[in-house]
Amino acid sequence: MHSHKPVLLAMDLEGVLTPEIWIAVAEHTGVEQLRLTTRDVADYDQLMRMRLELLRKHGIGLAQIQAVIARLDPLPGAETFLAWVRSRWPLVIVSDTFYQFAMPLMAKLGHPTLFCHTLEVDPQGWIVGYHLRIPHPKRRTVRAFRELGFLTVAVGDSHNDVAMLAAADVGILFRPAPQVATAHPQLPVVHTYAQAQQLLQQILPCPEAP
Repeated sequence: MHSHKPVLLAMDLEGVLTPEIWIAVAEHTGVEQLRLTTRDVADYDQLMRMRLELLRKHGIGLAQIQAVIARLDPLPGAETFLAWVRSRWPLVIVSDTFYQFAMPLMAKLGHPTLFCHTLEVDPQGWIVGYHLRIPHPKRRTVRAFRELGFLTVAVGDSHNDVAMLAAADVGILFRPAPQVATAHPQLPVVHTYAQAQQLLQQILPCPEAP
């Protein structure tokens, strides 16, 4: 792809660079329904309301979830891949996670810029609600990047990433669930960081980089 525009990458977090936080919480607490993600439930509000009900029902507060997250590491190879991308193009992580969850993982990834959401937590440490940064945040963020004059590439893995991928100049599915890839055959699919790196090199103008 040849363009005079500067390049910007918008990349999902969970499933692309880090493990799924809610799956880790499910494994730690034994609450199997918390394993459901946007790969399984496309309606994000429905999914979050279910999660918050389960947390309260099973007595799981923010501190317990943060303790689980603190033990998580990025996916193997993610740090190297992210460093490679950031040495060439600006990158923003655009995620449906929450700042109260993600900061330990951001530190392990070298503190990339993160756009996500905020939890509402009561004085006792119960998660009682959540606040989206804006409605339809992923799609609108990528659209705004394009309106600012960037040639925008979006990378995601799940149902809730598809609108973002469609809004970008180029959308890429990274290691998606089979049903996601099947439902969106127009999107290129990569299964490894090496494949992602190769595809980005093919489609993007690359500045001089080490």
